[in-house]
Amino acid sequence: MELTTRKLLTIVTESALEDTLVHDIENLGARGYTITDARGKGGRGMRDATWAPHANIRLEVLCDADTAQAICTALRERYYDNYSMVMYVGEVVVLRPEKF
Repeated sequence: MELTTRKLLTIVTESALEDTLVHDIENLGARGYTITDARGKGGRGMRDATWAPHANIRLEVLCDADTAQAICTALRERYYDNYSMVMYVGEVVVLRPEKF
């Protein structure tokens, strides 16, 4: 069994960006992603997901370090000034590293 380190990039942002973000991350090299609904409170107030304009998503991407860096750089430049968005990157150990 081969265990390999990859990056887990997590993006929490407004659900209105979902289609655009999926397009962006795929163009930046993401081979797959997981999207879930998210709710919570942060610098821009409470996001409770009960009303579509206030809904958030959590988009997670397993990828190599270069892809994570490219996605973070591009999304920060395109969206940080005008949208609620938080990104963070951690290391994870994966099986079947060729998938990521």
